[in-house]
Amino acid sequence: MRLFILLTSLASLLLVSTQVSAWGQIGHRITGKIAEQYLSESAKNAVQQLLPNESLAEASTYADEMRSNPDDFWQNVAGPYHYVTVPVGKHYHEVGAPEQGDSVTALATFKDVLLDEQSSRADKQRALRFIVHIIGDLHQPLHAGNGTDRGGNDVKVRFFWEDSNLHRVWDSGLLDRRQLSYSEWSEWLSAKIEPQDVTQWSNTDPHVWIAESTAIRDTVYPDNANDLSWDYLYEHLPTATLRLQQASVRIAAYLNALYAQPAE
Repeated sequence: MRLFILLTSLASLLLVSTQVSAWGQIGHRITGKIAEQYLSESAKNAVQQLLPNESLAEASTYADEMRSNPDDFWQNVAGPYHYVTVPVGKHYHEVGAPEQGDSVTALATFKDVLLDEQSSRADKQRALRFIVHIIGDLHQPLHAGNGTDRGGNDVKVRFFWEDSNLHRVWDSGLLDRRQLSYSEWSEWLSAKIEPQDVTQWSNTDPHVWIAESTAIRDTVYPDNANDLSWDYLYEHLPTATLRLQQASVRIAAYLNALYAQPAE
């Protein structure tokens, strides 16, 4: 009986973790892998010193993988760091962060940790991994939720004839339909990023990323039928891959700017 209860609890934890993750393992790893190509020498050296045996692709999923850690930070503090809430018709600067914080406040906090010479190595490692993850999160349109449906988790759909929800479709469903590994996706998407794209996308202001995501978010809800398949994939996969490309460039731009600053 104890074993049954333990397995049931574990299954519930995994389900919750899956529902609130952004991009899933594949999407986050894509952003980390492509971002490495655009790191400055100073940023690359700083990252290698902190994570000598860990790529940004591996680091990108850490914040999701630690959700079942029983430590108070993971169970009671870090959850809101994965998203922001912006009601329809509003901008983030009008509503701001709730008392418990959100992606924007967490990003600023972790930036300060990396710049503080008094921070421990372990704290800096966690901060770097979170920054990579959070920037990816903010480019998933449903992680800029409208505050009414848990970022689309409450919107039940059938995706290619299997029960799902809108958030999960955007986390992983759209990408998984192509049956590509994260390295294949990274190679394909990286090859399509032009120099002018890098220049245009290298914006390090999370308010800009959020405004883009909320504008997209309001277009991804099904109009009538909740049976989503080829038409939905055709319409929205290009947007999802664009957001991954932009997130990749912006992870690098954010770290380049951060490590161009003198440490305190």
